[in-house]
Amino acid sequence: MNRVITGIVMLAVFVPALFFLPTLLWAILIALVAGMAGYEWAKISAFPQALPGLYGAGMAVIAMVVYFLPSPSHAMLLLWAMSAVFWVLVAPLWLANRWRGETYFVRALTGALVILPTWAAIVAFRERSPWLLLGVMALVWIADSAAYYAGRRFGRRKLAPGISPGKSWEGVAGAGIALVLYASAISAAIVGLRIAGALALAAALLYFSILGDLFESWMKRLAGVKDSGTILPGHGGVLDRIDALTAALPIAAGILHFVSWV
Repeated sequence: MNRVITGIVMLAVFVPALFFLPTLLWAILIALVAGMAGYEWAKISAFPQALPGLYGAGMAVIAMVVYFLPSPSHAMLLLWAMSAVFWVLVAPLWLANRWRGETYFVRALTGALVILPTWAAIVAFRERSPWLLLGVMALVWIADSAAYYAGRRFGRRKLAPGISPGKSWEGVAGAGIALVLYASAISAAIVGLRIAGALALAAALLYFSILGDLFESWMKRLAGVKDSGTILPGHGGVLDRIDALTAALPIAAGILHFVSWV
């Protein structure tokens, strides 16, 4: 019941804010979310004493500094480029080699690469179109939900038992099928949208959403915790809700910056 109530409250806040908040207030709202995610990241990284609060506040402040730069789009593009390097090259090696990244500098830098590009992507997508942001986020949510139910029903072969024992290859297959249907429906609904492009983007985002999920699972496993926080009853912390988005959204923003799919 806590999970259901929390989900309803989140939707009641998120949907009106997405469509009706002025651009500046939306950027501030998402910066506050980034700050909470930063706080949780610092906590699971075992930052000492007051540093988690300072780190979280720093994430929110840096986000708004980027927003008020003379050319924020250039700074956002740089964030997405650094995010792409991290998720394409560093994160797979990190997981494959079970790196711990125990130094505070590595943890602080990694947290910034995970959180700030996600903030930039959410702000940029919404400025282009609230429906575009909702559509990309829905892609990740559909993949996550389909993977959960397919894994629960058919899961036999573990995807990464040393990192996240609950995930299975059958869950990945279920997510893939759901995204093929979703991408096909979107391409049919939007005149001129190439289905090949929609499917390629969906496949890429499926991979990165799984990678983001696994990466946060590994960091929580190192910390010995099930959830990144307790701010969302029944759901855990902010990072638990955006883990897949932290990899998928910046990659999608970078792709859509250079490629027109319509």
